[in-house]
Amino acid sequence: MDTLSGWIFLLICVGGLCQLANALPVEKLSKVKVCADMDCSYVISVAKALDDYTASDCRYINLRRGQTIYVYSKLKPVDGSGVFWFGSVYGERYVDQMGVLGYFPSNYVNETHIFEKKPVEIPTTDMDFVCA
Repeated sequence: MDTLSGWIFLLICVGGLCQLANALPVEKLSKVKVCADMDCSYVISVAKALDDYTASDCRYINLRRGQTIYVYSKLKPVDGSGVFWFGSVYGERYVDQMGVLGYFPSNYVNETHIFEKKPVEIPTTDMDFVCA
């Protein structure tokens, strides 16, 4: 590796560590999640927001009534806790087409299309709940 590549690699690594160092410690919402595949990279279902929802911290996403949400995972609830799903929403403007990822309460949405009828259960990790 040449010197320039080494410095670039070091800066990227240090930048990543700084991001993790600034992350807020948050509780795990669940020990198990349900996904379409082992990497949770495929959409399980599509849902429509029934009502507006305002995110309580950076792990969650805001929802607008009627908005389409692509669901990637569903947390298995712990006793006494709510049911949260992980998904993405997109804005109406072209510049918003990257989408926003985060958790939202499942009782704020109605599933309109279910793509994966036999999802897999996998354990959650601390990285699933980082609030950076």
